[in-house]
Amino acid sequence: EGVPPTVTVVLFFLFMSVVGMLEGMRIAFFAVSKIAEEDRSNSSWAKRTCDVLFANEGRNLPGFMVGRQMCVTLCFFIIARVTTIKLNEGDENIFGLSDGAQAFFETGLLGALITTIVASIMWQLVASSFPMAFLSTPVSYVLLRW
Repeated sequence: EGVPPTVTVVLFFLFMSVVGMLEGMRIAFFAVSKIAEEDRSNSSWAKRTCDVLFANEGRNLPGFMVGRQMCVTLCFFIIARVTTIKLNEGDENIFGLSDGAQAFFETGLLGALITTIVASIMWQLVASSFPMAFLSTPVSYVLLRW
């Protein structure tokens, strides 16, 4: 009945990481677009990522943005589903909280709130401060190619 708790935790962290990387890549790509091409080639992974991104006269960037948004939206729904807590009749509320707090947990909004703060905003701040370091990871290249 339902997804096992171990799988739920793995899915939660996996999708949070994917959302975070995609959100950070969005910020890093716009920051890197203002940097000269010579300065973008300090890391081999950053160079590969920028070569793919700015190929075809820069047409890959808008395509990435559309695909990124669809993937982030899907991940948000999955994370909301994974973090939704639905109790059976007669079960006690989690942590002994009120019925109103339990109703909030059952909506999935808690997952959306956590995802917005942890998976979106934090990664965006890191990417805006260190765009080249962010693009120097193989994960950025793999997500761009995917």
